[in-house]
Amino acid sequence: MRIYTATARFDTGRPLTNDELFKAAPSIFSTTAHHSRSDRFQPIPTIAVLDQLRKEGFEPVGAKQAMARDGDRRDYAKHLIRLRRFDNVKSYQVGDTICEILLKNANDGTSAYDLLAGLFRIRCMNSLVSQESTIETVKVRHSGDVASKVIEGTYTVLSEAQKSLAAPDQWSRITLTDREREAFGASARLLRFGDADGNTDTPITAAQMVRPRRRDDIANDLWTTFNVAQENAIRGGLRATGRDANNRPRRVTTRGVNGIDQDVKLNRALFTLAAEMAKLKGVPLAA
Repeated sequence: MRIYTATARFDTGRPLTNDELFKAAPSIFSTTAHHSRSDRFQPIPTIAVLDQLRKEGFEPVGAKQAMARDGDRRDYAKHLIRLRRFDNVKSYQVGDTICEILLKNANDGTSAYDLLAGLFRIRCMNSLVSQESTIETVKVRHSGDVASKVIEGTYTVLSEAQKSLAAPDQWSRITLTDREREAFGASARLLRFGDADGNTDTPITAAQMVRPRRRDDIANDLWTTFNVAQENAIRGGLRATGRDANNRPRRVTTRGVNGIDQDVKLNRALFTLAAEMAKLKGVPLAA
């Protein structure tokens, strides 16, 4: 997930206000359930849970909402909020990786409260950040004392996710051979473009998946390779020439991944791929 917002700066960081959240994802403020839900469905407003998390020191720094195909679902649609703690402010630098909490929910039955941890890499100080992975996850159903379960789950996810902050340091010391980088690119290509049967129908090559977009990312270590593959898979913009059904040349440009669920799934898969590569190189992620 890529979120660019002046309110999430890392040099003069401040959280999003409710007005800013409403503009980005109005369904956060939904107080009722979609009419398709049964009486057993408990529509706890995300904003009510967010207010409790704010009391625990977690503040929103980004938000997005899924596009609703049915117009009457817009006010109940799936949404995702990025949360960060501001009670332990540090001086960030470009290239730093930080851990944030992702809160996903919907009041139309398409999502339970889903708490995930994400690693975010700071690409510039005015808050252009890229999600490197989603790691731990806890799901909370729309029943019972939802708010307290979400808060408990937040601390559980955060505690487990802190372990993954070792990845940038550990993986940056792992050198990959050309064949290993090619294998990583082939796997990333399959994860991004493969169908349910594991087939791919794209002229985009494995080499393109691990080809850097900027000079700073020209390196053969695992951490850089992972970052490059993640950006190429999620951001889109890769170009190639293939063939259409009539065997005529056809130019292809990949699209960015904008769907909330697809974004989360792909990020988790790429992080797992990198972790398994590290294990093969004899460097399992430290607990």
